Amino acid sequence: MKISTFVKFIFQLFVLISLNYAGSMIAKFLHIPIPGNVMGMILLFILLTTGIIRIDWIETAANVLIKHLGFFFIPISVGLMTLGSVFLNNGLAFMFILFASAFIGIAFSGLTAQTLLKRKEGIQAENRRHTL
Repeated sequence: MKISTFVKFIFQLFVLISLNYAGSMIAKFLHIPIPGNVMGMILLFILLTTGIIRIDWIETAANVLIKHLGFFFIPISVGLMTLGSVFLNNGLAFMFILFASAFIGIAFSGLTAQTLLKRKEGIQAENRRHTL
């Protein structure tokens, strides 16, 4: 890796970490019941959509983090191993919640995709009627 690429990566990582920290501070300061990292992602989304931050300012670091996303779940998995008794006592409730939330997510995604597809088809049909 070249020095300039490494410096670019470190800068981009610093931007992402700073946004995460800013999100944590916003959530703490405003006493919002949203985790700080989620607030940081919302902040990043707002900054990206408004154009204050350009995607190429964070793209390299974000791609590296996404590429290695599986490693970030190892501590969570190890932590869950210590909660065996909780899963034994509440396993059916957990299963119901998992299946219900998966069903809701799939249904919502499917309905959203169908709605957007119908809207796109309607726009294309309208454009075909108005062409000479």
